[in-house]
Amino acid sequence: MANTLHDPKNVLIDRAERQMDDHFADSDLTTRQKLALTCRIAYDGGHDSGLAGQISARGQRPGTYYTQRLGLGFDEITEDNLLLVDEDLQVLEGEGMPNPANRFHTWIYRARPDVHCIVHTHALHTAALAMLEVPLVVSQMDTTPLYDDCAFLREWPGVPVGNEEGEIISAALGDKRAILLAHHGQLVTGATVEEACNLALLIERAARLQLLAMSAGTIQPLDPDRAREAHDWTSTHRRNQANFAYYARKALHNHPDCITDKVNL
Repeated sequence: MANTLHDPKNVLIDRAERQMDDHFADSDLTTRQKLALTCRIAYDGGHDSGLAGQISARGQRPGTYYTQRLGLGFDEITEDNLLLVDEDLQVLEGEGMPNPANRFHTWIYRARPDVHCIVHTHALHTAALAMLEVPLVVSQMDTTPLYDDCAFLREWPGVPVGNEEGEIISAALGDKRAILLAHHGQLVTGATVEEACNLALLIERAARLQLLAMSAGTIQPLDPDRAREAHDWTSTHRRNQANFAYYARKALHNHPDCITDKVNL
């Protein structure tokens, strides 16, 4: 006999969140492993654009972060070839040089202590939407983690290798988790690597959906209250962990060289 069919939604949400706490544990993956997996996940998710784009995560020491070596594509990144750099992009661990465009990551990390991972790419559909100078419109349930959580930088400040671009991009991002950069691409942030990875896949999907919908008619807005409810429901730590574990299993199946030690996901 069913006992929950008359429970209100808030009670069911609370119950589901408690169940997720019971069924999904914290990952044993290191930051290096999560970042390497994120590079492969992004590659498989359509974020490949040659050597363009950077993915980074804070290091253990303040003012440091891991990122990929310039000259390697996302599909070539392993936990062993990642670099650890300081705020001046001086290499502290690893061989090679970081992408000079990583400079604006430093500015974001300084402005946002809550951010522990940044994924910046020139994925096809976000780049196409950026060409139109049109902000991201979230109007479909799956993409609601980005509802009222994606800023828009309408003016292209040029190649982001200077401190000026770091100031502009970090200011435009504000307190949002994502930003669409006109004539450029996308950038998402996360309190964890898992969160940033999930948002990177979502923003590309959202841009693709928006372009498809725009070609067919006028996009209709979501109800704000329901959209915010969906945003919060789909943005929890445990859901981010579960989503990332699924993507990581697929990435390891396609790219077993990504990490050195065998792991259970």
